[in-house]
Order: sequence, then C-alpha cells, then structure tokens
Amino acid sequence: MTSPYTVAAVPMRWVGPLRVSGNVVTTETHVPLATYESPLWPSVGRGAKISMLAEHGIVATLVDERMTRSVLVEARDAQTAYTAAWSIEARIDELRDVVRARSRFTELIGVRHEIVANLLFVRFEFATGDAAGHNMATLASDALLGHLLETIPGISYGSISANYCTDKKATAINGILGRGKNVVTELLVPRAVVADVLHTTAARIAELNIRKNLLGTLLAGGIRSANAHFANMLLGFYLATGQDAANIVEGSQGVTMAEDRHGDLYFSCTLPNLIVGTVGNGKELEFVEDNLARLGCRVEREVGENARRLAVIAAATVLCGELSLLAAQTNPGELMRTHVQLERHNNKVKVGD
Repeated sequence: MTSPYTVAAVPMRWVGPLRVSGNVVTTETHVPLATYESPLWPSVGRGAKISMLAEHGIVATLVDERMTRSVLVEARDAQTAYTAAWSIEARIDELRDVVRARSRFTELIGVRHEIVANLLFVRFEFATGDAAGHNMATLASDALLGHLLETIPGISYGSISANYCTDKKATAINGILGRGKNVVTELLVPRAVVADVLHTTAARIAELNIRKNLLGTLLAGGIRSANAHFANMLLGFYLATGQDAANIVEGSQGVTMAEDRHGDLYFSCTLPNLIVGTVGNGKELEFVEDNLARLGCRVEREVGENARRLAVIAAATVLCGELSLLAAQTNPGELMRTHVQLERHNNKVKVGD
C-alpha cells in the first residue's frame, strides 16, 4: 500500500561516539542529528570527544518522569470548585482504577489543581511506559473528566485541555514540576583537555556561563531557563528519532552550570522537560527504526527502560553541544569563523551524502 505522505529530506549525520553513564545506562554510542545547521555536527562531535577523554564520561541522572494533561471544569462558584478539588485529591486511588481500565501502560501518579474564580484547572500526571505519552495522557484524562462530571456535584465541562499541562509552550510550571523526563547531566573535564580540545580555560567558561546564560537570560526575561542553545541539539535529535519536534519548546527550558575546580571544569546541563518515546506515532518510519535500533532502544527491556535510555542519550547530546558552543564563545571570532568555514563546505554536500 502506498504511504499517504512523503518523508521530508533533512540532512542527518551520526556524530560521536560519546560516553554516558549514570542510573539508567552506561554506554558509548554515536548519536544521530537531523539538521540544516551543519556546524552543529562538528560542534557536538567536539563535546562527544571530550566525554571520551573524561574518566566517567557524561554522568546522566534521571531524576523524574511524568507526562501531563490538564482539564478544565466550571463550578457554580469558587467554594464549589474548592470542594471539588479536594474531593479529587481524596479519591486518587479511585481515579487510578479509572485510568487502569483504559490502558495497560498508563498510570496516574499525581494530581494538582488551581482555582480561578469559579473555574477549576486540574493537572493530571501519568507514567506512560516507553511512549512519550501525549495521546495516552489525553485518553486517560478524557476518562477521568467524564468520571468526575458524573460523580462530583456542581461542576460542568470546560475543556479536555486547559493549558495548565503545559503542552508545547514555555511555562514556569513545566520548569518547576517537569513534563516528560527530567535528566541532569554532569561532566568533569581535566584542565589539559579544556586547554587542548576546547582552547580555553575552566575559569573563562564559568565566567561566560554566569554573564551570558544566567545574567543575559535574566535580563531577557527568560522562563526557568539559563542555557545557550539546548533547542539546537534537541531538534536534531528529535527529528532523527521520530519525536514530536514541537516539544523542543518546553524541552529547551533548562539550566547550564559551569564551575572552575582548580583548573578542571565541572559542567552540567539540567533538562526538566525531555519528551521522548521509543513507541508510538512516527516510530514506524524505516529510518527512525534504524536509528533507534542503533542507539540500543529496540532491545527487549522492562517497560519504560528504552525511553529512559533514549532520554539520557538525548540529554548527553545536549551537554556536548552546549559545552562546545560556550567554549567557542570565550574566544573572539571563533564562532563566526567556524560557521562560515563549515557552512560553505556543507553547502556543496547533497542530502544523503
């Protein structure tokens, strides 16, 4: 049967290998990046090279995971909304049974709420196995909303999606509570490697991180973010692995830390909103299947383990590109000179080469 769509040709290359360890996986792997920004490949490659030279590579710690969907109900008045909110909190076990009746792989793990006037915003949080979980969360929330409307007096339907989730928007709530996988990556780079590979010092990177990522973002009014370009690596990785690319909006939230430790560089990227999955829509494409298999995410494991593996590899990829860019920006002219050289060269390379 002929496919109803074609696949857009975005140039993709594998870079690395990078070394990653931590509470999810210990591995060395190349990573795929699909992007039109061709200097991203060697930049991430430089960070990957450094990960291979550091004793433990990039240590990636998965600290939380949850997919969210918020619903809106209208109450007679604020007091009714308040009573309904605490009724929902008290019936969490009952609500978990409602979710289990709809899906083998979706689990309700938390409920939060906000009241504005007579409106009640309810944010459901789910575990969704190896799926990113957008549709699973919506299906479960639809069932929960119907159950609440039938069993709690004084409330009526508002919307199945209330923007308190928050999906594909940069918001404080996602930065605080997380949406998707929350991963912290850390790398300790020896002084000699900083000098020989990055052509800079730990002190200069740490100073630039404070002035650019922290103060610059503060002045710009950034929301729960202090990083240089998380979105670049995430988009390339998401496109190569069949993810919903629009989730780089909340995915780009996160914090970069850099410290001079007696000449060695401690470098860390915290990403609270990594939304990735290894099953679901987009994963049936042949190139995506091949990429996930090469990343080791097509192996039979406990439910959720392949998605966790993919998330920490994505987070490690982000650190590689973030470190390389910040190092380049400590040296006058390096960033633009490199972009001009690499983009002129890659303009001669055809898609598929």
